Amino acid sequence: MEKEDKKAFMAKAIELAEENVKGLAGGPFGAVVVKDGKIVGKGSNKVTVHNDPTAHAEIVAIRDAAKNLGTFDLSGCEIYSSCEPCPMCLGAIYWARFDKLYYAATKDDAAKANFDDSFIYKEFALPKEERSILAVQMMRENAVKVFEEWNQAENKIPY
Repeated sequence: MEKEDKKAFMAKAIELAEENVKGLAGGPFGAVVVKDGKIVGKGSNKVTVHNDPTAHAEIVAIRDAAKNLGTFDLSGCEIYSSCEPCPMCLGAIYWARFDKLYYAATKDDAAKANFDDSFIYKEFALPKEERSILAVQMMRENAVKVFEEWNQAENKIPY
């Protein structure tokens, strides 16, 4: 893929972010998913308009691409994001198996606009008992049985 194509894809992601701001449709973030030189998924931040804290631009674009391609495995795809992804989106990018991630603004740029993820990164580094959201484990034995059933299932679709 040519460098000009990559710039065009990033420009589209940034354009989606800008349209979102102008239309008051969500935060200033946009993303596109590209496969074989074509955009197969688009997304902009829809957290406030959908009342969905997971509706970040990258997640919306991943869902769109997966639907359009008919697969949860986005190997062979690249994602272009107007900003360095947050921990949730970065996790989704890994789960989707993208070949490459391109981003424009940094997480520090986002923090200056009051989109600061540093708190989450710090929380991940803390022992569970010191995190701000209390995590309580319960009914482990019941849940482990479900994993055993999964391991024994012959008709499962691995991912």
